[in-house]
Amino acid sequence: MKKLFSSFLGFLLISLMFTSCVENQTFFDESLLFGKWQEFNMDGSTLNFEVYNVDGTGYTWDEADDVTEAEAQPFTWELNQATLMQIHIMEGGQKIPKVYTLTKLTNSELSYKDDFGATHDFIKVN
Repeated sequence: MKKLFSSFLGFLLISLMFTSCVENQTFFDESLLFGKWQEFNMDGSTLNFEVYNVDGTGYTWDEADDVTEAEAQPFTWELNQATLMQIHIMEGGQKIPKVYTLTKLTNSELSYKDDFGATHDFIKVN
């Protein structure tokens, strides 16, 4: 019995050594994010635009709300693995953080979801 217990304990220790405590991380190439992205409604109408600059700044506007690029909302952004953080800068200087999880980032497509499970799909327009 003692030998069986020792064998089991040895097996358990070996299996723990090969098991990682960190889940698989998804990394995205930040340079693919640079540029202007356009989101569409299901009916094909324009929903939202986002621009990501190399210096970590950006801006967004929604033509469906009759907002033009000249009236865009500025933000700073940071990409860490699959987490995209935008800090929106309001007119009064307030900063509103928004956190998204990237699910796709290629030369032409960007998809992310928010904490409420809403998915946003964009195509690159420049």
